[in-house]
Amino acid sequence: FPPLLLFFLLLLLCLVLLLLGCSRPLALRRGRGQVGYLPGYLPGYLPGYQATPSRSPWPGPRRPPGALPPPFPNGWYRLLDSAQLPRGAVRGLALLGEHLAVFRSQDGQAHVLDAHCPHLGANLAAGGRVRGGCIECPFHGWQFRGEDGKCTRIPYAGKVPDFARVRVWPSCEVNGMVLVWYHCQGLDPTWAVPEQREITSGEWVFRGQTEHLVDVHIQEIPENAADTAHLAFLHGPAILGGSDLRYTRSRLWDFMKHMWKAEWQPEPEPNAHCSRLLLQHSATIFGKRLSLMDLTVSARQVGPGLVYLIFEHAFLGRGIILQTVTPLEPLLQSVVHKIYYQKNIPAIVPKFILRAECVQFERDITIWNNKEYLSKPLLVREDSGIQRHRRWFSQFYSEGSATAPAREEGLDW
Repeated sequence: FPPLLLFFLLLLLCLVLLLLGCSRPLALRRGRGQVGYLPGYLPGYLPGYQATPSRSPWPGPRRPPGALPPPFPNGWYRLLDSAQLPRGAVRGLALLGEHLAVFRSQDGQAHVLDAHCPHLGANLAAGGRVRGGCIECPFHGWQFRGEDGKCTRIPYAGKVPDFARVRVWPSCEVNGMVLVWYHCQGLDPTWAVPEQREITSGEWVFRGQTEHLVDVHIQEIPENAADTAHLAFLHGPAILGGSDLRYTRSRLWDFMKHMWKAEWQPEPEPNAHCSRLLLQHSATIFGKRLSLMDLTVSARQVGPGLVYLIFEHAFLGRGIILQTVTPLEPLLQSVVHKIYYQKNIPAIVPKFILRAECVQFERDITIWNNKEYLSKPLLVREDSGIQRHRRWFSQFYSEGSATAPAREEGLDW
């Protein structure tokens, strides 16, 4: 069977390439527009539809957005990796409709504040310096304490007003990430970010990460978990066919298929903010099951922006992919996948898993980047999980959640 021989030759080539680079963690970052748009078609050229010019380097989504939910659900969101914030460092971030200054004080504690000084509006992250447990404004030297945002020093003033302070955002540092709590009404966190014991103890080690920018509302991404019908059609074709949807169903790779069994369920109280997807994966070659590819995945969604995907294989061990989704804009999400795996398993294994996950995820991105949100979709009985997921996800909105601007205002918001 020549196709079978071709398959094993390609597999051998992939293994050789992975072995050559297995000494370092996998690092892959897709910029905006690098994946998810097919050549020759951009949503910006829809006849009769005009959107406002974008300030982004990539034109972004130019399609009718649909009747969108509120742009930013309440929950915990990843800001950056712990390693990106050494002692004394300051980072400026724009996300969730806010500008934030993130800094690590000299005692090692990470703090998140509003980026702009209440004095005259200077950006604390643009030249500001860490002074002990405070951040110093680069404009006039005002110092704000990271713990509560209170101004502790004004170099040229005899007294610091009691009301002089900058807003502090609830934050935490878990699983090697700094996260921030967002609530549209400013309420305190209602749940904590779970710590993955194997990561904290060092039993599982970091083997790589991917990052994608996706032009879609955040709710569309976790909703995939309840849309089990799309697994066979979109993710059934072999990963050898890549992520370009024009070629994934090519006859060249038709000898291999991915098989999926999935079940999504919300969790009961006190973890009603969580849901679980149990996934069984297998693969066939020329109709024969390849037991080497059997994989069990337990995906736990924690709030709107965190997913814990635990992988279990019969003899290749266990590991986890941490998926974080952070809204940079209402229709722009930063999605990061970080993989940790048993230290006694060769790095080639988790790197292959992450690469395979990347291919499948980029197929989803092509759908997301070009679709519109339908608040009342046409569903059949077998799609009931989608409506259940939407009811579950609605808990992350509240009466004070901002509503999306009307379509005639354009998409540049």
